[in-house]
Amino acid sequence: MGKAYWVAHVDVTKPEGYKAYMGADMEAFRKYSGQFLARGGQFELLEGATRSRTVVIEFPDYQSAVACYHSPEYQAAAALRKGRAEFDLIAIEGYEGPQP
Repeated sequence: MGKAYWVAHVDVTKPEGYKAYMGADMEAFRKYSGQFLARGGQFELLEGATRSRTVVIEFPDYQSAVACYHSPEYQAAAALRKGRAEFDLIAIEGYEGPQP
């Protein structure tokens, strides 16, 4: 079983209130072994549409990624985000097939 990822696209609308979410989410990520791979760094939109911030979090497997989202720890953190950011989030399995 391969790794899995959360990919979030975010527009923070109330930065001061959003900071509480950014600290509260860490408990869930630790519990489910989530590791940040990208967190709002520099990017260039090459095609399509996005938001102002992209976050990628790696999990050991797909079940952990989904369980983290539904956990009481993460849902408590997510409640702090409501009304402070526009947020699109997917959980996706990593690819383990042939590579170029």
